[in-house]
Amino acid sequence: MANRRCFQTLISRCLSTTSHSICKTVTPNSLQIQLTPPQTLIPMDVEPTTFTIFRSPFSSFSRNFCSKNRINDRDDNMDEEEEDDVDDESEADESLNEKTENLSGKSDEEKAIEASEIGYKVIGPLEESDRVFKPYEPLFAVIQIGSHQFKVSNGDSIYIEKLKYCDVNDKLILNRVLMLGSKAQTIIGRPMLPDAAVHAIVEEHALDAKVIIFKKKRRKNYRRTKGHRQELTKLRITDIQGIDKPETAPSIKTKMRAGKKVEKVAVSS
Repeated sequence: MANRRCFQTLISRCLSTTSHSICKTVTPNSLQIQLTPPQTLIPMDVEPTTFTIFRSPFSSFSRNFCSKNRINDRDDNMDEEEEDDVDDESEADESLNEKTENLSGKSDEEKAIEASEIGYKVIGPLEESDRVFKPYEPLFAVIQIGSHQFKVSNGDSIYIEKLKYCDVNDKLILNRVLMLGSKAQTIIGRPMLPDAAVHAIVEEHALDAKVIIFKKKRRKNYRRTKGHRQELTKLRITDIQGIDKPETAPSIKTKMRAGKKVEKVAVSS
């Protein structure tokens, strides 16, 4: 619009200065306007005057009024935006993984110290070749995890408050043992047993049932209802160490079967 106005003002000024008719020619390659009066109105001795207007620096600007070009430009922009979104998502995933890994901002030594204060130690992940599950043994142990105490035996599963630095299928050692017992003896710690240990495996991290907290103040129009689900960790006890394990006595059924076999052999002889 500005170029058109400039051309109009120049043409009007030229027309005001010269009383001759003006012939305007504009070429698309070189935007020049030549103003030449016709030969009929000019004497033979006078040479024709030419007015040239050089191309402005704004003439290189072009506009696309075609819908196809707009659609193509939009498609290109959409493709570029999708590529940028994919790159941003990958970078966000990497940053989230780094944040989750370094969420606590503690080193491995600090994590191990904090876990030992709670009452457990992480050995490593469970492998397929490990044979950790053993048959039942008539033993029991009283362990402390955090501020809670549990009486456990081989093969039991317990739910405790969520342990921070362990994952599912990790092997743990519960080293805060308060008491050990069997049919033959009982060992009581003062308050802990240093040589005793209970081995366990993390089976899952779960949420407890919802507990509703309702508060009310009479004659004050005050009522508040909240819900809470405690995070829990399920442990499976695999072994108890630190006490003499009694020999597994044969059951009554096996004794009866052995007696019947002996009697049959005696009659046949």
